[in-house]
Amino acid sequence: MPRQGEIWWAEVEEARRPVLVVTRSEAIEVLTGIVVAPITRTIRQIPTEILLGEAEGLREDCVASFDTLQRIRRSVLTKKAGELGLRRDEICKALQSMSDC
Repeated sequence: MPRQGEIWWAEVEEARRPVLVVTRSEAIEVLTGIVVAPITRTIRQIPTEILLGEAEGLREDCVASFDTLQRIRRSVLTKKAGELGLRRDEICKALQSMSDC
């Protein structure tokens, strides 16, 4: 079962891409759809991104983009790739920047 702050491979739109799970862990088990931040190699160094890399289980530097949050079916998550670990508080900061509140 995925948990908030984990990075998973997702099979969406006939493509495989990494995503960061944003939905709170307690709700994931009862939901069929969860919110994720797509991970991209395009790094803009803005407050709505979380920088990721080898320490989080990815091969190269990239970011989770909170400006492009998506709802996906939990069932499209195929394999855990890594996690934020102690950096989970960055999810709240990126969400706050994304919503400008």
